[in-house]
Amino acid sequence: MNSRHLSLSSNVPSTVLLFTISHKPGSLHSVLESLKEEEINMKKIESRPGRSSNSYDFFLEVELDSTSPKLSPLIKKIEQHASNLKVVGGVQIPNFPRRPRDLDAIADKTLQYGEALDADHPGFTDEVYRKRREEITNIAKTYRYGHPIPRVEYTDVEKGTWRTVYLRLKELYQTTACSQFNYIFPLLEQNCGYSPDNIPQLEDVSAFLHDCTGFSLRPVTGLLSSRDFLNGLAFRIFHSTQYIRHHTVPEYTPEPDICHELLGHVPLFADPDFAQFSQEIGLASLGASDDDIKRLATLYWFTVEFGVCLQEGQIKAYGAGILSSVGELENVKSGKPEMRPLNILEAANTEYPITKYQPFYWMAYSFQDATAKLREFVASHMSRGFQVIYNPYTQSVEVLESREQLCQFAKAVSAQVNTLAEALAHL
Repeated sequence: MNSRHLSLSSNVPSTVLLFTISHKPGSLHSVLESLKEEEINMKKIESRPGRSSNSYDFFLEVELDSTSPKLSPLIKKIEQHASNLKVVGGVQIPNFPRRPRDLDAIADKTLQYGEALDADHPGFTDEVYRKRREEITNIAKTYRYGHPIPRVEYTDVEKGTWRTVYLRLKELYQTTACSQFNYIFPLLEQNCGYSPDNIPQLEDVSAFLHDCTGFSLRPVTGLLSSRDFLNGLAFRIFHSTQYIRHHTVPEYTPEPDICHELLGHVPLFADPDFAQFSQEIGLASLGASDDDIKRLATLYWFTVEFGVCLQEGQIKAYGAGILSSVGELENVKSGKPEMRPLNILEAANTEYPITKYQPFYWMAYSFQDATAKLREFVASHMSRGFQVIYNPYTQSVEVLESREQLCQFAKAVSAQVNTLAEALAHL
């Protein structure tokens, strides 16, 4: 009798039964007959050699809620043919993206903006601007994963807005941005066409990021729901707008635009440690409850959007909401806002203002430290009852729900540890 694994996918509540049967003809058949008699469907079954040479341990997942009245009679029948029976309450795994192409399904699920502007938007009464926005957002509506991102021929007016924002922000970066940002920004100028007189193309920037950290960009029409946006980060995909703010107020935008995305977000996605932190938030969002999504989105706001860090005794900005805003950069530089050491649990449950400069910032000591605290938060304070991992070879997400998967994951980690040990031995 060899170790086997049979899985029949389902999206209904399940319960896991662990038991041992002797290695003799008909033993497993008798157990499965119990399911038939109680009219209960099997979802998954696995086996492995038991502690004694004449037995096998089984993992049996059935489509049955752990509180169902059917469970008790099923247990009694199985106990007639098996020993060491234990019941583990099942976990219902919700639907969520498993591969990058699954993100195509959210392409048209923008919450607001795009070509439809609110009445308080600077371009609300500008018909030329509104038509231009519609032209650009149509790119995102028709884009599909794996295809090159269509290029936008920006107008002289749009380039003028970009130039104003670019020059003003760059003046402040050397004194206020974190060291990683200031290291990467010149590389973007050298490799991606970053300059005062040119708005870079998402396709070029995406290729650069992918070579650096595996991150890539995907065009989007406007604001997505927190769940959809964070889900993208799990695959190291950042949803980016391509349109630009209204030219009458170049230092203000009520929603993300190409200036915010390329000047605020993009540089640090080329940093391995920041990329890892961002992906960890995305992975935590997959299948998370609505309450946990809200907390993760809040944490994203206080870190990826408005985070600061301590470098050589000085406060430096790494959040995109700061790095793409002259006012926020000056606010950080003023020394007036309160600087709070990053506490993930507190930050995730703290209200934040969206219509004024931040009165306080959460300060990280390093991206590695922030990632370690995030992992502890996810493990200890989130209600999701399953674990996921990202497979970089297939660029897919896997739910760790079987012994085989755990063994494969352990082998992969072991191989990496061995490689690390060999490298250290040669130093």
